[in-house]
Amino acid sequence: MDGYGAPTVVDGGAAELALLWGGFPVLGAGAGWLLAAGAGWLAGLPWAPAQDLLELVAGLPDPQATIGGMAVGALGGLVVAAIGTAERLAVTVGAERVGLRRDGSRREVARRQVRAVFLDGRDLVLLGPDDDELARERSDLAADRLRAAFRAHGWPWVEDDPHRDAYRRWVPGLPGLPAGADALLRARQKALDDDRGGEARELRGELARCGVVVRDERRRQYWRLSRSAVVGDPPDPERGSASG
Repeated sequence: MDGYGAPTVVDGGAAELALLWGGFPVLGAGAGWLLAAGAGWLAGLPWAPAQDLLELVAGLPDPQATIGGMAVGALGGLVVAAIGTAERLAVTVGAERVGLRRDGSRREVARRQVRAVFLDGRDLVLLGPDDDELARERSDLAADRLRAAFRAHGWPWVEDDPHRDAYRRWVPGLPGLPAGADALLRARQKALDDDRGGEARELRGELARCGVVVRDERRRQYWRLSRSAVVGDPPDPERGSASG
C-alpha cells in the first residue's frame, strides 16, 4: 500500500497532444501554402536551395500547386507530431518506485536504490548509492511539477547535481579514465556530432558499466567517476547501466 497516496503522473497532458496534432499540421500546411505561392520568386534567386524543385512547383497550375503544397506540408506536420508523441516522457511517481515511459517502453526504478533526484537542465536524473546514474531522461516537463511529485511521495529531491564540481571536460587521451572508456567517449563524441542520439544513449550505458558518468553541454562531453569505478581495470559486464 502506498503510504503517500496514489501515484502522481507527470506528463505533457492533453494540451501538449493538442499542440502536437493540431498545431504542427496547421503550421505545415501554412508553410506549404507559402512555398507554393512563392516558388516562382524563390526560383529566381541564385542562392536559393533546391532550384529544380522550386521551378517544378512554380510550373504547376493553380489551384493544384497550392493544394498539393498544403497537403505535403500538413503531412510533414503529422510526421513531426507522431515523432513528438513517441518521444514524450511520462513520469509516474509512487512511494516505492518511479515509472519512466517513453516511445512505448517503460522502466521502473525502486525507491530503495535512489540516493538523490534532481534536474540537470532538461534532464531528470536519478542517482544510485554509488553515485552512479540509474536514469537520465530528457524532457520539457515543468520543474515545479516534477519537484512536487517526488517530494509528495518522500523521494530525496535536491535542487542541483551534488557532483557538478567533480565533472571534467573530456579530451582524447586524458588520463584518469578506466580501461576502454576513452575509446567509448571517442565513439560517443562522433555520435553526438552526427546527431545519432540512439547510439549516444547506448554508449552512455557502456560507459556506466565502466563506472563513468557523462553529461553533455553543447555537444561537449564532461565526465566523472562513480564510486564503483576502478581506474585501469576492464569494464565489468555484470554491472548495471544508466540511460539517457
